[in-house]
Amino acid sequence: MSERDLYREVVDEVRELVRREAKGKPPRVALSKEVAARLEQLGGAKDLFDAPPAPPAPTAPPKAVAETGPSYREQMFAAPVMPVRQEVTPGDPSDSLERIIAEVGGCHKCTLGETRTNTVPGEGAPQARLVFVGEAPGADEDRLGRPFVGRAGGLLTDIIEKGMKLARAEVFICNVLKCRPPENRRPSPDEVDCCEPYLIRQLALIKPTVICALGATAAQTLLKSTALVGQLRGRWHNYHDIPLRVTYHPAYLLRSPGEKVKAWEDIQEVMRLLNGQIPRPF
Repeated sequence: MSERDLYREVVDEVRELVRREAKGKPPRVALSKEVAARLEQLGGAKDLFDAPPAPPAPTAPPKAVAETGPSYREQMFAAPVMPVRQEVTPGDPSDSLERIIAEVGGCHKCTLGETRTNTVPGEGAPQARLVFVGEAPGADEDRLGRPFVGRAGGLLTDIIEKGMKLARAEVFICNVLKCRPPENRRPSPDEVDCCEPYLIRQLALIKPTVICALGATAAQTLLKSTALVGQLRGRWHNYHDIPLRVTYHPAYLLRSPGEKVKAWEDIQEVMRLLNGQIPRPF
């Protein structure tokens, strides 16, 4: 990692710390292992962020300065100030799905950045009329960097291709989280808070006709609700003037095959709206 990249990561994390404190959230600095190790050589990352400035060292004789040169810390903070990367807002004309993929690939806003194998930003048609939103990548998704490719992904593909008579490439598939939680545990609120802006930007760019939320985490995140899937399904919801339907996650359907009938009812309602067989609810 170059000094320029090291400095940029430090600046970005300081900005994230200020943003979280402004929202009244617990402060946290998440640095990559390489940057943390480099800062440790300078006296530790904690020193760099929290400690008061050290008293100035005695002026060294000119000969000593010429021989040793400035320290790494002095070089880093004497460098020209880098322009701070501006946070992109949903609908920004400069935004793109490719830009989101690149940002997700370098994201370390939460600890999942240290445990993932690959990021899973999502895939599909950039102007898809239908977007499926799931919870988080699993082991297969983490290994391949693609959403819904395991057993649950196979069931979702069957729903799309055999049930809806669409090609998987015609829709867009993504998750609330772009990295796999260890042991496939439920995403924490803090992880959702860090990752949700990427999802919101994706939906703002795609502008789908319909969103289908798969499972509790996706539904609760988009609808800002604590209700269970069984309470949210069976009716239309409004997500920024986009009709949203909630159904069960394919992984849940594999464990509870008796609920597939209800899930198919939800999917049929999505198809009716896509085909113009029912009026747009909003």
